[in-house]
Amino acid sequence: MPSFSYIPALTLSATLFLLSACLNTTPALQTLIPMDLNPSLGLEEVTSFDVAINNGLIHLLVAGKTSGKNSPVVVRYLSSEDGGDNWIAAVDVSNKTKPIATRGNDVQIAAAKNNLVAIWQSTGDLENSGPMMNRYSHDGGKTWFTGKNPAQDNSGDQSHIDVISDKNGVFHAIWLADPEENGFQSLRYARSINAGVNWQASLKLDESTCSCCWNTLAISPAGELNVLYRDMKPRDMALMQSSDQGSTWRQASIVGDFKWQFDGCPHIGGGIAIHDNNTIYSSVWTGIEGKAGLYFLRSTDNGKTWSNPQPLGGLASHSDIAVNNQNVAAIWDEREPDGSSIFFKHSNIGTISWSTPVRLSPVGAMASHPRIVSNLDGYLVLWTEKHNKHTKLVIKRLTE
Repeated sequence: MPSFSYIPALTLSATLFLLSACLNTTPALQTLIPMDLNPSLGLEEVTSFDVAINNGLIHLLVAGKTSGKNSPVVVRYLSSEDGGDNWIAAVDVSNKTKPIATRGNDVQIAAAKNNLVAIWQSTGDLENSGPMMNRYSHDGGKTWFTGKNPAQDNSGDQSHIDVISDKNGVFHAIWLADPEENGFQSLRYARSINAGVNWQASLKLDESTCSCCWNTLAISPAGELNVLYRDMKPRDMALMQSSDQGSTWRQASIVGDFKWQFDGCPHIGGGIAIHDNNTIYSSVWTGIEGKAGLYFLRSTDNGKTWSNPQPLGGLASHSDIAVNNQNVAAIWDEREPDGSSIFFKHSNIGTISWSTPVRLSPVGAMASHPRIVSNLDGYLVLWTEKHNKHTKLVIKRLTE
């Protein structure tokens, strides 16, 4: 196992640009490029990642191949205590579990102080399907152990996982599965009160859902659990909530309510973030004829009703959303004639009037599936980008 040491971040001069805003009260942001983790990861090809921030500590889980397209996929963990300026050396979380780690069906990580839980789908008897693998660490990521499968079904097929921890240190996981072999996926949930060692009996939250879109967990300031997922009929994004740490659930609303009737797989989930004032923000995509595209919505009544959908970008699809004390920020990928690019824009909390979209990736790059999380003085943004036939992890910091 690699020893712990600090890796100095790549030193680059800051590239400053002003994000023109529709309101003078919208804070200007600058972009910094303080790191290049790909050499320290030791991965020739990055296939998946996830990021979580807990008490200012950044936790990063990355899956990929060390060399060549036929090499096995490994999963590695890194962390940073200073907003991303320096990183603790990568640690192997697992290199023997045959992870199914692809963008849109990503590896997942959650943290509560020194307790970490990492979950991903592993390869079972059939190609591109298999059970969840649960690994946990109780010493801040120095050592990792195998915990119970949250689904308690190691012969099944569980995909599109998300995991999160609450303020009490309880870990919550959701995924898609069809243990009854009904021919369609259902949304499942379980929780762990001992930091990933064991999981309580799982619950079925929705009988039938879209089988190919990622699911997203968020926790409100009051501790309420929120799950954003794509429903079956119609194929709109739905919001499920629990006010008792996952014991009981209710469907709160349809986010956007486009009434999109579709029998295929769009492979596009959504983003959800909750501000300290309890306003819920979401980014959702629909393929409905005449209105296909990515939209932003907000709810000021705990998800019961939503604002009119506001378009985000042009040919935009995969997105994420985050909030901090002053603003809400959205990030997405967008198809262009010469590739796919990452765009970002933000708005002042309480008055949704967006800044002009800013391109964060180079013109002509194949950049996709961005993530954004609130950081010390702004946001951390991440995505994967293809260079010279190899896909790398890109990380940038947006600060006020």
